[in-house]
Amino acid sequence: MTRQSEDDVGATEKAKDKAQVAKGKIKEATGKATHNRSLEAKGKGDKVSGNLKQAGEKVKDAVKK
Repeated sequence: MTRQSEDDVGATEKAKDKAQVAKGKIKEATGKATHNRSLEAKGKGDKVSGNLKQAGEKVKDAVKK
């Protein structure tokens, strides 16, 4: 893979991770508003997963430099 295509893949992954965090926030808020503990828990899980993936991308970026 070329450097450009690696950067494109990294940017795509970062966007997906941010979207997952945003989706998790929405699920969590909806779960709280509707008193749906299951949905709230799923939202928290999505947020944690997205944040961990973002941290992994930051590590990858630091290693590349």
